[in-house]
Amino acid sequence: MDSTDVLQFISAALACTISLSKIGIPTVIAIYKSNYLLALVSSCTGAVFGSVLFTYLFAGILKWWDKVKEGMFSSKHPKKIFTKFNRRVIRIKHRFGLTGIAILTPIFLSIPIGAFLAERFYKDKKKVIIYLSISAISWCFVLYFIYLFFYDTLRAWLA
Repeated sequence: MDSTDVLQFISAALACTISLSKIGIPTVIAIYKSNYLLALVSSCTGAVFGSVLFTYLFAGILKWWDKVKEGMFSSKHPKKIFTKFNRRVIRIKHRFGLTGIAILTPIFLSIPIGAFLAERFYKDKKKVIIYLSISAISWCFVLYFIYLFFYDTLRAWLA
């Protein structure tokens, strides 16, 4: 393995750190045209790395923000305002839970947004990381299966 292979692996994994469906999988397919095993490993590695990175990053940011709010409102407690948006967020949390957030994250949301929502509602970092990682790895397998299944059909169609 030379330095270009390592750089390709790192760039493919970093693309999957942000979003699998929009950035990651298309980048990995472009880099590893026919090396499906290496493409799958790099995308799963990037997705798990993104889950860990953004969960801890947002945990720190949310902890800092709580301290800032505490300092701003130390003399009086702000009254909780229940808006339509707040009610909708709580309803989604209760209806779908951490599993729903994890399933939607790699495809419809992005890994940073999913990690933020999961960390905001569920403070157990280990559980959040495990759920997000399992979901991302599962979606990697599903997307690659779809790609492999339709690759020859799409190539014949476009040619």
